[in-house]
Formats: sequence, structure tokens, C-alpha cells
Amino acid sequence: MSSRATHGGSTIVDMISVDLARRLSDAGLRWHPAPGDRFVVDTPGFEEDVFTLSDMTIEAHHHPTGTVLGFNGTTEWALDSVSAADSLWMPREDQLRTLLGPTFVSLSRDGDAFVVTSTDGTERDPDAEIAYARALLAYVRRSIDLDLPTLDTSALDD
Repeated sequence: MSSRATHGGSTIVDMISVDLARRLSDAGLRWHPAPGDRFVVDTPGFEEDVFTLSDMTIEAHHHPTGTVLGFNGTTEWALDSVSAADSLWMPREDQLRTLLGPTFVSLSRDGDAFVVTSTDGTERDPDAEIAYARALLAYVRRSIDLDLPTLDTSALDD
């Protein structure tokens, strides 16, 4: 399911849902804030407000203790800054495709659905961005499964 970023009651862009972005994050996808990135403040009640990092209004300030997203000159918010750790990245279609890397095979159209084919399989959705996000989620989950060590439990059987 896609979400719509709004500002002042006007729809700006369709994008992946907060739930799908959270599943990507929970699966292990990490965010390194950069200009143009979309995010929400990951606090109940804030999911409807989507922000975009920009060198003018919202900047990522990198510190040894973590990244802080500074809100410069925003009058509609009583918010000076928020930790990147308290924010949820809402990756765009181009970012999702790039993150699929060499596993990405193709994007095609099949009737009303976009089909993303990767080395992990296929994902279908009427929204290409969601199909990419689901393909990336499968890739991240599979990658983590491959990294898990196999425990030798034979000594426990004695």
C-alpha cells in the first residue's frame, strides 16, 4: 500500500507506506541521511508528516555520537532538530532500485501491475516503488539469513 506525502493539505508524491519503510528498517536496511531523502519522525501521530532533507531547510548534521536532522527556519514546527535514529527513512524508487544492486534483473509491466524481477524472485504491485521495496525487503532478509552462523548443537546432545 502506498502513502501520499502531503504539505498544507496538498498531495505532493506517492510513496511507500510507513509500515513498509519500517519493515525495511527492522530487516536491517540502514539510512545514511543525504539531501533529497524523505523521512518521517518515528513517533505516533507524526507518520502523516513527510519531510525531505535539503541543504536549505532540513540538514543532516553528522556528529561522532550520531546524525541529527536540523530544521532550519521552519515556522510551522516547534522542532529544532531530531535524531536520525528517531526518524524513519522513506526511500524513493531510484534509491530502492540502486539498493537492489546486482540482484536487480528487470522492471516490467503486466496488465495493471509492475513486476520487479530480481535474483530473489519477483514482486508485483500496481505501484513500481512498492514492488521495488518488497523486492529489496526479500533481498535484505535473505542476506541476513545468509550471514547467520550455523550453531553446532551436537555437544548439547550428550
